[in-house]
Amino acid sequence: MRANRRLLLSIGHGSVDFYQGIVPVLVPFLVSERHYGHLGVSGFVLAASLLSSVVQPLFGALTDRWAMPWLVPMGTLAAGCGVALIGVTGSYPLTLAAIALTGFGVAAYHPEAARLARAVTGGDHVGMSWFSLGGNVGFALAPVLATAVLALGGLAAAPFLLAPAVLGMLVTLPLLGRRASVTAGSRTDGRDDWPAFRVLSAVVILRSIAYIGLSSFLGLFVQQRIQPGDAAGGAALFVLFTGGAVGTVLGGRLAERWGRIRTMRRAYGVATLAVAGVVLVPGPALYGFVAVVAIALYVPFSLHITLGQDYLPNRVGTAGGVTLGLAVSVGGVLAPALGALADATSLRTMLSTLTVFPALAWLLTRRLREPTRLESPRHEMPSPALRTGPSRGEWHR
Repeated sequence: MRANRRLLLSIGHGSVDFYQGIVPVLVPFLVSERHYGHLGVSGFVLAASLLSSVVQPLFGALTDRWAMPWLVPMGTLAAGCGVALIGVTGSYPLTLAAIALTGFGVAAYHPEAARLARAVTGGDHVGMSWFSLGGNVGFALAPVLATAVLALGGLAAAPFLLAPAVLGMLVTLPLLGRRASVTAGSRTDGRDDWPAFRVLSAVVILRSIAYIGLSSFLGLFVQQRIQPGDAAGGAALFVLFTGGAVGTVLGGRLAERWGRIRTMRRAYGVATLAVAGVVLVPGPALYGFVAVVAIALYVPFSLHITLGQDYLPNRVGTAGGVTLGLAVSVGGVLAPALGALADATSLRTMLSTLTVFPALAWLLTRRLREPTRLESPRHEMPSPALRTGPSRGEWHR
């Protein structure tokens, strides 16, 4: 049963993050069909990214005060409706509002969904890694599926892209009764550790800069180093995204064996060396280092979420909003600065600077410790209404 619930949760997460990856797909069609300029379409990208990322901590704070499980299906539906409305709106303000609705839906979904995932998985690291994997897969599928639909019917076919939202809403509805009134796997002393949470947020930001910087410019770099043309760059990005999926699942497994902090430290240490390998190693061997760096940067992804929730047991929604939203968005904010550095020097020089960020993340993880007492994730959670005491097993790290 738990495996089935994990699958439903992953599908629901994927359906929402599908809409996070769809805005770049819409941009060329908005330019060609409605003749918006570069400044106009940049407004669409900014609206989607700001609302889907920066507003998430606000929703997190709200869910910490009031139970809002309905935000999970309603956020999913809102994200899909925003994209669907693009196909029936004609003016720039209405199109901007429709894209903003998509970002708003994504922001509304994630903090409450992270809490729901905690309840469904019982705080199990592997379960949370599957939840994270669902989002990554949905994001990666957006360019493939949305491009196919829009290429056939243009923006008028956008309402058909509501289908993933409907699916996501339907599969998550049966899970809502499992929303915990307390946080599974949280610190039993009930105290929020804000200093540790701030350090963790800095780690997430550094990881975001490294990954977004690499993914934004890797295709161009590979074309310069190995072979001109789109094929070589596309292959490198495929390896990067596939490695990210592997790393997401692997992170939960390694955390059960080594613990979350040790797993994160080792992952960021490997990522530092692998980024250097991408920059320095000649020829096709570069692809191997791309795979390693992708795995290493995604191993900590789900661990950030569970650690944030454990550090802030009384602010689980806020923790989810920051680790899934605000902190992750900073990498995108710095992407123009990385591009300017590449223009001023070279792609190789710019990419070499990315080794600094996982190295700093590794240093910061040395300041983190596992929460002193955690409820065991290895036992099935009883109904929240009946849960009155600690779990039968506890971890002591």
